[in-house]
Amino acid sequence: MADLDIQISVEEGGWPSEEALQALAERVLGAAAAYLEKYEKQPFPKMAPELSLVFTDDASIREINAEWREQDKATNVLSFPAFPLAPGGRPGPMLGDIIIAKETVEREAVELEKSFDDHLTHLMVHGFLHLFGYDHMNNSEAEIMEGLETRILAELGLSDPYAGQDPI
Repeated sequence: MADLDIQISVEEGGWPSEEALQALAERVLGAAAAYLEKYEKQPFPKMAPELSLVFTDDASIREINAEWREQDKATNVLSFPAFPLAPGGRPGPMLGDIIIAKETVEREAVELEKSFDDHLTHLMVHGFLHLFGYDHMNNSEAEIMEGLETRILAELGLSDPYAGQDPI
C-alpha cells in the first residue's frame, strides 16, 4: 500500500487542531492513494512521497489565486504539483501542495447541504488528484476526474458529490 508523508500547516482561519486535520488527511489521502494504486495501477515511489496541506482563509487563498492563476478571487482548493505528472505517471519524492480556504469550504458546505467535514474530504481528494495530473478543463477530463472522486469518496462512505450535475 502506498504511504504518504503528509505535512500540515494551519496558517489562518480558525481551523480544527493540526492533530485533527492530520488524522483526517491521513485517512482521506491514504484511502485516495490506496484506491489509485489498486484500481488505477498508479505507481508510487518506494519511499513515501511528501505533500503539504495548507489550511488558510479566503483572503490568503485569493492572493495566491491572483498571483499564480491570475484569478483575483477566493476559491475552495488550489493544488500545485511539485513536478508535472500525467495520470499513471510515477511521482517523485515530492507530490506538491494543496491549499484549502476555510470560509469558502464552510459556505459551499451550507449551499450543498453537506457537513463541513464531508465537503472538506471531497476537496482533499479533488486537490490530491490534481497532484497526479488529473484535471477538469474539458468534459472528457472532468468525467474521468469526477468519476475517480466519486469512487474514492464511496470508499470513505460518502455520497456522489456530482449526482445530478453535468461534468465541470
